[in-house]
Amino acid sequence: MDMKLEVAVIPVADVDRSRNFYGALGWRLDADFVADDGLRVVQLTPPGSACSVIFGSGVSSAAPGSVEGLHLVVPDIEAARAELVRNGVEVSEVFHDAGGVFHHSGTRDRVPGPDPERRSYTSFASFTDPDGNSWTLQEVTERLPGR
Repeated sequence: MDMKLEVAVIPVADVDRSRNFYGALGWRLDADFVADDGLRVVQLTPPGSACSVIFGSGVSSAAPGSVEGLHLVVPDIEAARAELVRNGVEVSEVFHDAGGVFHHSGTRDRVPGPDPERRSYTSFASFTDPDGNSWTLQEVTERLPGR
């Protein structure tokens, strides 16, 4: 049976501020509705993604800014970073991990610049939303078999 990740819920403190932030990134607004009981659900989708993010009022009991490690896969890490910077986002410099495969949490073992061999899956940049939810850009130029 197919199981597709459709939505990631991110906890935020200010719904309108978050809607504006993600909208400024060029993410498509799919929904913004308020139920009679005050539940507010905002859904946005990154360009080209099959998975959306949802945030709002009464959507999550997690602390705002507590989500880590959400990944946005991009074909060109430097171009993606530059686009985010043009949109006013503070983004880390491009990095790769000293271990060479995936990145450690936080800034441990970060080596400046893209992977020297420009292998797929091994070059990254990171940023946070206004609440501190962390995002990682990951360059994927050639998918592993079966992906």
